[in-house]
Amino acid sequence: MKSLNKIFFIFFKIGSFTFGGGYAMLPIIKRELVDNLGWISEKDIYNYYAIGQSTPGIIAVNTATMTGYSLRGLKGALAATAGFISPSLIIITLIASFFKSFQTITIFQHAFAAVQIAVVALIIDIVIKMWQKSDKSRISFFIFLFSFLLLSIFRISPVFVILAAAVTGVLIKYLNGELQAAYLDYQNEVKDSDC
Repeated sequence: MKSLNKIFFIFFKIGSFTFGGGYAMLPIIKRELVDNLGWISEKDIYNYYAIGQSTPGIIAVNTATMTGYSLRGLKGALAATAGFISPSLIIITLIASFFKSFQTITIFQHAFAAVQIAVVALIIDIVIKMWQKSDKSRISFFIFLFSFLLLSIFRISPVFVILAAAVTGVLIKYLNGELQAAYLDYQNEVKDSDC
């Protein structure tokens, strides 16, 4: 069982590289928790990303909270969330104190511009990896294409597109009978872990 201190400090470490917001953090979360520590599976982290995106709040914080919960329940969720947001609070407080002074210094302007480019690369990386792991069925491609059109051409709010996609996914799984099978698998896992 993972200690709460270890969960806190791992997420503190991840949260210390918060440049670029939630999406930029996803590759770091995956590398630490799946590749380096083996705490959760790759499938789980991508599921947490999807849930984190479709629930209110910051995707990286939501992902941290769900990961912590899967590791140690409510206490794990609190430890992961506290660890993840602590560096941001410290950094933002420091930057806010000195931002007016930094704003006019040329070297900092160049540094912020370079960080923006690196963030775009991180986001593209996670999009490619999520695409590789995602469902490649015709219906999934149709949902992707329809969502893209709603967002880019019709300028529909992302909130409504995400909710509609989530409901569509649940309906499709229900109609195919996969939802009940997944629930039964989950129940069996819970029974096995209780033994």
